[in-house]
Order: sequence, then structure tokens, then C-alpha cells
Amino acid sequence: MILHRLRSFAEYQLHAIRDEERLRAELTALSEQTPPGVSEFKLPGYSYTARALVDFSVRVTEAPERYVNWRETVDCPITAFNNRMRSTIHLVDIEGGLYPSSRIYITEQLTPMYAYYRKRFPYTVGSEFLGDEATPGETNAQGIRHEDMTKLSFADASFDAIISLDVLEHIPDFTRAFREAARVLSPGGRMIWSAPFIDLLPDNHIMARIVDGQIEYLTEPEYHGDPVTNQGVLCYTRFGWEVMQQVRDAGFRDAYAVTFHAPEFGYLGNRQYLFVAVK
Repeated sequence: MILHRLRSFAEYQLHAIRDEERLRAELTALSEQTPPGVSEFKLPGYSYTARALVDFSVRVTEAPERYVNWRETVDCPITAFNNRMRSTIHLVDIEGGLYPSSRIYITEQLTPMYAYYRKRFPYTVGSEFLGDEATPGETNAQGIRHEDMTKLSFADASFDAIISLDVLEHIPDFTRAFREAARVLSPGGRMIWSAPFIDLLPDNHIMARIVDGQIEYLTEPEYHGDPVTNQGVLCYTRFGWEVMQQVRDAGFRDAYAVTFHAPEFGYLGNRQYLFVAVK
């Protein structure tokens, strides 16, 4: 796997120039490998999470036009993890510096990702956001722990790593969430996260905000899936490179984006990013 660690928009611009030919060739090859008139096809590769050679399943979306969302498909037949999930686990192993005894907080509890980390790392704690009325740290009748990333119930320096996947875009005051993450991490601890990210933008794109206790929509509202309810959850932010400095300002000594590609592992399509902050 080839990966690059980028800390600013300027570094990204240089990387994009040098990576352009490789990316264009890969996207062309993927287009040629996508057979016409099918809703699913197979591609061979090595599944990092299954530790096995497999035939990945690739789903083709038909509407509103025919395309492959490479980030959300290329499913492993053994673990059922898609491109995004497998590459996240792979990169956490590379970037996280984890041990079997590591204390990990993952901002989800009702997902296969949480089950995977809980099995590998017994000192893993997971949670979901159960609503504004719930108390941070409490557990409901179904055994689900409630946490609000802007006011975590954990003591200072409680964890060696925090993993937060596609959560921060749903938090209006995400800078406060970064400060809380820095507080509950031990020195040298790492926060690893993903979120909607537009690498062409130097600044964040704010889609909605809270003004006087009310939601102010700055663009057409966008809702993402929620494992707790069927109602969906509002997306407030699509991040740009500005977030790197915001993370450092929140108490981290380093922050960078990891971009990567590895056709042999089924990490295919446009550039993907995972973000790392080091306390």
C-alpha cells in the first residue's frame, strides 16, 4: 500500500499534481473493468481484515445514473467489510500505535466496526448519541452507552486512542469535540477519524449552524443514516484543509491527513482520506 501524510492545503496541491497521472490511469482501468448491464461483479484481491485472498463483491448503483461508489462497496465475502471499513482498520493498525492492552474509545456501539475492535482490544469502550435529554456516561435498558463528543463523561487521559468515523460532521461545535478528545487522551495518544472531506477546498464548507438555539440552514439540508433511529441525522459540515489547524488549536501537537491507494487490497476509486491527530 502506498500512502501519503499531508498536513496542509499546500502539501495537498503538490501531491495532487504528482499523483494526477496515477489516479487518472486507475480510474480508467476501473471503468474498463466494470461490466455493462450488471448490478454486481467480482474483483480479486487480498482482504486485510480476513487475512485471505478473496473475490470482492462490487455493487453498481443504477439511479440516478449508473456508477460505482468505490468507497462504499468492494465488500469482503468473509468479514462483509467494504472498502472504507477495511482500509480504516488497516490504517488504524499502521497509524494508531495500538497494543492489546490499549484503551480505546470508539464513537459507535451498534456497528460491526465496534464489535471488531471490542474483540481485538478488550479495553475498548463504545457509545452512541442517544439524544440531548440523555446524560453522558449513562447506559440505557438495551446496554447502549450515551456520550456527547462535546461533553464526554470520561476523566482526563482515559484513553490511548479515539476512533471516530463519520460522526464529526453531525456536531455543530466540532472544535469543542476536538478539545474534549484531546482532554481524554493520554500524552502521545491519537485520535483517528473520518468525515466528509473536500480536498479541493482550503476552508470548511458549513452547511448548517445553530443560532440562538435554532438550526440555520445555509444549504439544502443533508441527512445521513443513523444506527440509533431511522430518521437520519443532519450534516452540518463538509471539511476542508482548515480543519488541520483547528485540530492543532484544540490541543493536539500534530494533525495530518493520510491518503492512500492499494488495488491489491481493494482500496479503489478516488482519493480516500483518514485523519490523525497526535496529542
